[in-house]
Amino acid sequence: MLTESQSGSKLSELESKALEVIKSRGEQGIYQHELWKLLGIDSREGSRLAIRLLKKGLIVREPVVHEGRRTYKLMLAKPATTTLKVEVNLDFVVTIPCFTCPNLERCHPGGFYDPVNCPKLNQWLDSLLQSSTNGNGGINVAKTISASPSSPSKTKQKT
Repeated sequence: MLTESQSGSKLSELESKALEVIKSRGEQGIYQHELWKLLGIDSREGSRLAIRLLKKGLIVREPVVHEGRRTYKLMLAKPATTTLKVEVNLDFVVTIPCFTCPNLERCHPGGFYDPVNCPKLNQWLDSLLQSSTNGNGGINVAKTISASPSSPSKTKQKT
């Protein structure tokens, strides 16, 4: 009888039993010779079984020395981590005039180059507001720019 593993490969009844035993031992695992004794198979079949499970990516087989003898410790393989790809549309960010402004590094509230008084930034924000109020799929933005962090009374607000 064959069963299907989490990795999608078919498992024999013996492989399924072996996997259950290895799984029951948790993170500490089981020595290979203990596994074949529990399953009632000889060492040759036990080694072949462990190698089949290893090739299917279901277990990890780590060489160890136990009671003066070389053997393997068998542990359940951790599931592979999947990478999630997220695509971000930067079209909106590219339209912000500040990123192409030659005075970006010198621009700050209250300075010679001030975002509050910047005609390009104000024009861009106005166009954003118009597109959002006209329902043209724009971004809903309330235009609030503070003249400086210390003077909230100079706040310019347009809705």
